[in-house]
Amino acid sequence: MEKEKLKILKNSVVWGIGLWFIGWVLGIVAFMVVPVNMIGWVVSPIGIIITLWVLFKKINRDSLQCYFGLGVVWTVIAVILDYLFLVLLFKPADGYYKLDVYLYYITTLILPIIVGLIKFRKQKI
Repeated sequence: MEKEKLKILKNSVVWGIGLWFIGWVLGIVAFMVVPVNMIGWVVSPIGIIITLWVLFKKINRDSLQCYFGLGVVWTVIAVILDYLFLVLLFKPADGYYKLDVYLYYITTLILPIIVGLIKFRKQKI
C-alpha cells in the first residue's frame, strides 16, 4: 500500500510541479526572444506536447477518476505556483491573467481527463 501512495504522490505532486517548472523555464527563455504578450502562445504548444508525453508514457492510473483528480491537482499547483512565482515575483505591469493563461489552466485540467478516457477506451476494446 505504501508503494501505491508514493506512486500517487509522484504522479500528482512531483509531475505537477515538474511540468509547471518546465513551463516556467520555457517562459523565462521565451521572455528573452518573444514579445511579452506572446509568451503564453509560444510556450503552451510546447507544454501541451510535453504534458501529453508524460501522461501517455509516465502516468498509469487505475481508474478514470484518478485522471480527473490528477487534472484538478495539476491545475491547483499551476494556479498557486503561477501566483507565487510569476504574479508576486515579477509583478507584470499589464497583469498576468489573460486569455492564454485561462486556456493554459483549462488545458491543464482537461488533458489528463482526455488521456484517461483514451487509455480506458483502449482497455475495453
